Amino acid sequence: MLSYRLQYPVGFANPQTYSKTEMNSKSHSMSIVQRKAFSSLIGRAAFEVEAIKEEEEKIKPSLTSRARPRIVVVDPKCGKGPILEAVDRLEKLVVKLMYDTSRPQHYLSGNFAPVEVETPPTTDLPVRGHLPECLNGQFMRVGPNPKFAPVAGYNWFDGDGMIHALRIKNGKATYASRYVETSRLKQEEHFGCAKFLKVGDLKGVFGLIMIFLQILRLGSSDISYGLGTSNTALIYHQRKLLSLHEMDKPYVVKILENGDLQTLGLLDYDDKRLGHSFTAHPKIDPFTGEMFTFGYSLGAPYVMYRVISRDGFMHNPVPITIPEPIMMHDFAITENYAIFMDLPLYLGPAMILKGKNVPYIFDGTKNARFGVLPRYAENELQIRWFELPSCFIFHNANAWEEGDEVVLITCRIPDLDLEMLEDIRKPNAENWITELYEMRFNMKTGLASQKKLSSGPVIQYPRINESYTSRKQRYVYGTIINSLAKVTGIVKFDLHAEPELGKDKIEVGGNVQGIFDLGAGMFGSEATFVPSDSGISSSEEDDGYLIFFAHDENSGKSLAIIIDARTMSADPIAVVKLPNRVPYGFHSLFVTEEQIREQVI
Repeated sequence: MLSYRLQYPVGFANPQTYSKTEMNSKSHSMSIVQRKAFSSLIGRAAFEVEAIKEEEEKIKPSLTSRARPRIVVVDPKCGKGPILEAVDRLEKLVVKLMYDTSRPQHYLSGNFAPVEVETPPTTDLPVRGHLPECLNGQFMRVGPNPKFAPVAGYNWFDGDGMIHALRIKNGKATYASRYVETSRLKQEEHFGCAKFLKVGDLKGVFGLIMIFLQILRLGSSDISYGLGTSNTALIYHQRKLLSLHEMDKPYVVKILENGDLQTLGLLDYDDKRLGHSFTAHPKIDPFTGEMFTFGYSLGAPYVMYRVISRDGFMHNPVPITIPEPIMMHDFAITENYAIFMDLPLYLGPAMILKGKNVPYIFDGTKNARFGVLPRYAENELQIRWFELPSCFIFHNANAWEEGDEVVLITCRIPDLDLEMLEDIRKPNAENWITELYEMRFNMKTGLASQKKLSSGPVIQYPRINESYTSRKQRYVYGTIINSLAKVTGIVKFDLHAEPELGKDKIEVGGNVQGIFDLGAGMFGSEATFVPSDSGISSSEEDDGYLIFFAHDENSGKSLAIIIDARTMSADPIAVVKLPNRVPYGFHSLFVTEEQIREQVI
């Protein structure tokens, strides 16, 4: 997903750093919350750092042992009253006087627009072709689907998380869609309209006024559970399906036998050590069953690394020291290391006053830094930092070790043009160069190098056969994205072949082993690899299928498409006609039949 530094600058970048007792205390909550709200704009304000340190001191004694996971039922306390009504009236006046509501919003139009209702399980869907037995399970993709119309601005990443699910069993398919029932969504349902600040609001003096109005609303809202949208990614670990958003804790969602989905609550730990937020891109080692994750924050420590055991217990968090707060959307693991990316995308409050599109600053004069830390380090003393030319990275494909080197396969953006995050997309692909790269970090010499593996259009959402996560693999499956952020095809890279560079468009040859072109008017989404029953050996790495949702803008119909990952044939293995439109979204996941049965909840 193409994410952002701040989901809601007044919200309170990490409300969970305060205890629930503090949040519920009427005598104390407004002062703490207002200070934290303001600090989420100015980054490293002294009072925020001090508050975080105080909270960390409270939990230090409990960090000597593993923390047990628990599910927290989300029951926000919010109310209405004359103050809230007055703020609402003032907001309407500000929007009327200062915001052009007639301007088109790309991410609320066409198939980016939200669907208005959830879809209960719809069975016996029409299938052209056949659904292989190894696809028995549930394919899901999460993405933004705002339930209520925005008051003013809107960014694609502001929408409430909705999961679209395709249940496959014995050659038959069932479709369902459900919101992730976040604290944010529950509160807006209570009010009956959008109440929380959006990234799309953060422009100029108007943005600062909207922030002030949001602070005035704090007495009527509840931020103790966080205010994330849970719209970014999904992962399955320790017999739980987790829906993720990098400025919040994970939400636990249960897959029902009929393919329906039920939000159970937030994932937390007995000693509340999940103080920082939780990345949308944790990594699971398929050999050990452990999950590796991190969170980033506007207050020191800016990055916190965590290891979660196979049975779900969290080990002692490890703070990672970096000079200042950044956005770190992804990271990677190898058999023995974790790789962190200190890239020069900073929160820039001054950009709000300048009327820029998002409150970030990308500093192309600063190098990209990569920190390589032993996976089970108890502190950061052993981290090794490497530098490469300035860039930004949203998504990594995989990483592994070769001799003295740590190898990272990633999608590199040489010069991040923040116009791509604007609500009105400019049709110019040159503003968004994203290429597949191989980066190497020599643990013996301390030197780093990089090699371009693709050229031409934007390559994003890289996926692999996840049986090879943290180990050397050969194939990468990426999406080809046009300037309107629409997926036009799926491409297969062979890392054992030399790339043919210098082309304006991507085509088969060199390390490009195959392309599935969706055709005119048809657009897709991230493709997830599902191995066949025998696709587990290194010689059969690509023995499996790619599954993804697609939408035909000519007919207005949405589909689920399954293709052969080995041949990348233009003739799909199966096409499932869906009963309702599936908007364009972010990341996807396949959960096996066995995993569905093994859910502990």
